[in-house]
Amino acid sequence: MSINQEELLALVSKPSRYLGGEVNSIRKDPGSCSVRIALAFPDTYEVGMSHLGLQILYAILNGYPDVAAERCYAPWPDMEKVLRTHGLALTTLESRTPLSAFDLVGFSLQYELSYTNVLNMLELGGIPLRCSERSQDAPLVIAGGPCTFNPAPMAPFIDAFVIGEGEEVISEIAAALRQAKAGKYDRNRRLEQLASIPGIYVPTHVSGRRIRKRIVSDLDSWRMPSAPVVPLMKTIHDRITLEIARGCTRGCRFCQAGMVWRPVRERNLHTLEISAEEQLASTGYDELSLLSLSSGDYSRIEDLLIRLMNRYYDRRIALSLPSLRSETLTRTLIEGIRKVRKTSFTLAPEAGTKRLRNVINKGNTEEDLLATTAQVFDAGWKAVKLYFMIGLPSEREEDLDGIVELGHRVLRQARNRGQVTLSLSTFIPKPHTPFQWHRQIGMDEIAERQQYVRKAVRSRSISVKLHDRRMSLLEGLFSRGDQSLGNLIERVFRLGGRFDGWSDQLQFELWEQAMEDLDISADAYLRERTFDEALPWDSVDCGVSRDFLLQELQNSLSGTLTEDCRNGACRQCGVCDFKEFRIEKAHTEQQKPCEAATGRPGQEPEPHVPASCLRMIFRKLGRARLLSHLEITEALIRAIKKTGSTFVFTEGFHPHPKISFAFATAVGMESEGEYADIHLRNLSSGPGDLAGAINSGLPEGLEVVEMTEILPGTPSLSDTIRGFVYEITVPERLAADVPWPRVEQKAAEFREASSFSILREKKGRKIVRDIRPLVEALELSKECGTLRLRLLFGSEGGVKPGEILTEVLEFERDIVPLMELRKLETLFSP
Repeated sequence: MSINQEELLALVSKPSRYLGGEVNSIRKDPGSCSVRIALAFPDTYEVGMSHLGLQILYAILNGYPDVAAERCYAPWPDMEKVLRTHGLALTTLESRTPLSAFDLVGFSLQYELSYTNVLNMLELGGIPLRCSERSQDAPLVIAGGPCTFNPAPMAPFIDAFVIGEGEEVISEIAAALRQAKAGKYDRNRRLEQLASIPGIYVPTHVSGRRIRKRIVSDLDSWRMPSAPVVPLMKTIHDRITLEIARGCTRGCRFCQAGMVWRPVRERNLHTLEISAEEQLASTGYDELSLLSLSSGDYSRIEDLLIRLMNRYYDRRIALSLPSLRSETLTRTLIEGIRKVRKTSFTLAPEAGTKRLRNVINKGNTEEDLLATTAQVFDAGWKAVKLYFMIGLPSEREEDLDGIVELGHRVLRQARNRGQVTLSLSTFIPKPHTPFQWHRQIGMDEIAERQQYVRKAVRSRSISVKLHDRRMSLLEGLFSRGDQSLGNLIERVFRLGGRFDGWSDQLQFELWEQAMEDLDISADAYLRERTFDEALPWDSVDCGVSRDFLLQELQNSLSGTLTEDCRNGACRQCGVCDFKEFRIEKAHTEQQKPCEAATGRPGQEPEPHVPASCLRMIFRKLGRARLLSHLEITEALIRAIKKTGSTFVFTEGFHPHPKISFAFATAVGMESEGEYADIHLRNLSSGPGDLAGAINSGLPEGLEVVEMTEILPGTPSLSDTIRGFVYEITVPERLAADVPWPRVEQKAAEFREASSFSILREKKGRKIVRDIRPLVEALELSKECGTLRLRLLFGSEGGVKPGEILTEVLEFERDIVPLMELRKLETLFSP
C-alpha cells in the first residue's frame, strides 16, 4: 500500500517545517486557477518564513483570482532521506503538489551558499537540473534576490533571473504565463516572452544587451501584506516586519546592498501605522521590527518610534530596530530598543582605525562608538557585540591592533562590568561595488589575521567570534564566479553537499574534492581584476555607473570620504533620473497619528481592570498532532491576542502570559481534549463566543471546543488530573506485519502480573520503574487493529503509550512512530 509524505513526518526532527495549514496561508482550488506558481526558498522553513520578500510575493500573486501561489522550503537532511527512501517528491505546503506540476518555480537566492540546496529541491521536485535538459512540459525555473546581481554561476540551472525589486515584475510574469497558457506557447516562446519584460535576464535570450534592474519608485503604493502567513514553529525572526525604507546612500564601499538597492525610498508614517495595526490584528504577534538597511537613517525614526510606543506599550507590543549605526543612535532610540528583551546590543564599526574606516567610507568615528556604548551600558545592557571585517583593502597590522584596542575601550565604558564580543567576518569584494576589482584574501591569510586578533585580546571580558573561513572562500568564489562554476555546484551536489551555509552541515572536503576533480582554482576567482577585463556580472546593470564605482575606488586610495547624497549634493552615481527614480523621504508635514493610541511609554497596564480565569478544552487533530507543545502554546497565545483580550502577565524580568497546561501531549499524538487555564483581562466576549473567535486564529487541526470561567481557588489541572485514556490504531498497511498472537499473549501476561519493571535513562542515569500499577486497563481488538490504554499517574510520574508498545507488547521500535495515537479522555480525581 502506498504511503504519503504526511504519514512519515513523525520520523523527522521538526515535522512542523512541512505541515502547512498555517494561519493566513492561502489554499486555492487548482482547477479554478489558470496559473500555478511555486515560491521556493532554498533554506529551512524557519529561515524562509522570516523573509519578508517571499511574504510580499505570496500576497501579491494570491491577490489574483486565477493565480495560485504556494510555498516550498528546503528539506532538512532527515526529511530528504525520508523522501528518497520512499520515492516521494518534494511538494508545496498548501496542496502537497510536486514542484514539477507547476507552471513556474521561483527561487529566492539570498545567499550563495544555498546553491546546492536549489539543485536538491529541483531534483526532489522532479525537475531536471539543467535548463538544457528540460522538456516542453517542465516548469519555467526563475530566480530573484541579491545573488542574481551575478547570475553567471547559476545560469546553467535557472531559466530566467529577475534583477532588482519584485513587486511590479511578478505581476507581469503572471500575466505572461496566463497569455502563454492560453496561446499554448512552446518553451522557447515562453522564454522569449519573459526576456521581453524589463528587468528579466534570460541567459539563452540575451542578445548582448545589459539587463537594467527593476525599481519600485513609490513604496507606499505597494502595501506590505496585511495578513502575513504565521509560521507554526519558532523562526529566525519571529515577529512582524515593517519595512520602513528601502535603499541606502551612505556609500560604504564594501557594501553591495548599499549600491544595488539605491535610491533611498521611505514609507510614510501613516502607511506604517496602518500596516502595523493590520498585521498585529491578523497575526497575534507581540513584536514589531522596523526594517531597513539602516533604521536609524529613516528621516522620521524618532517620531515613528514614539507613535508606535504610545499606541502599543500597554498591549506589551515590543519594538526592535535590527540595523542601527552608532552615529544615529539617540537616547530616544536606545530607550525604545530597551523595551525589547535583548541580551546584547550590536554595532558595526567594521574597521579598527579611522584610516581604514575612511578607506571604506564608513564615516563613523571612535567617539561616536564610545559615546553610544556608554549610553547602552548605562541603560542596562550587560553585553555589546561589535562587528568587524578583516582583509579589507589596504589593511595593515595596526588596523588589527585597532580592533582589539577599540574592544578594550568599549569595555571600559561598562566600567569593566560588561561583556564585549568582537565578531570578525572576512571582506568579500562583491560585484557592483567600488571594491569589485580587489582581491579576496585566502584561507591561510584569514587564519593568520583571526589568530592575531584573538591572541592580542588581554581581557576575559572580551570574546572573539570568528566567521568560518571556509564559508568566506565559497561565498567569494560564487560572488565573483562565472558560468563554468555551475559544473562545480552540480559536482558537489552529486557528492552530497547540502546546507553549505550551516556550519554543522558544511562538508568542505567535498568542495575541495570537486575543485580538484574539475581542475578549478579558487585563487583564479578571488584574484584582483584588471579594469579592462570583462567581469562575469557585466550583463547586469544595477543602476550605479562604472564611472562612479571607479571614482569611489580612487577616493578609497586617498582615504577621501564621500558624503551621503541625502545630506548634500548628488554624487552622480547614475541611479536617479529625478523624475520616476529619486530619493523619497517620508512626508515632513505633520501627519495625524493613526487612531486609538492607548498608552504612554512607562505607563503600566491598569491593575484595576478585572481579570478572569478561563478553563479551555481544545482538540489537536490531523496535521496539528505533529506540533510540539511549545508550538501549540504559541499558536494559542497568538490566537487569543487576536481576539482583543489582554493576558495577565507573570511578574519578573521576563514577564510572559499566564497560561498553564495540564500536561504536554507527545508530538505525533492526536487528542480529543487538551486542557489549559488562561488568565485574561478585557474579555472581548463571553467564554462561548470567545472560543469561536480564538478558533478563527488557529492553524488547521487545532480547535477550542469548550471554554468556561472558573472561580478563584479552583484546584489546578495538575492537581486534579489522574490519568488519560488512549487509543492506538495500527494502520492497515502495517497490520499484516503485526504478530497478533504474540501481542495478545504479552498483553495477557501483563494483566496477570503484579508488577512489571522497565529500565529508563534520565540525565545519564539508568532508573528501574514498576509501571504495572499505572496501567488500569489494556484492551486489544485484532479485528479493528486497535489497542485501548487507561494510564494513570503515580508519585514518580506516569507511563507513556510508547513504552507499553515497546516494553510490554514488544512492538518493533521503528514502526511505533507510524502508528496512530489518540488521547480520547482525561481522567479527573473524584
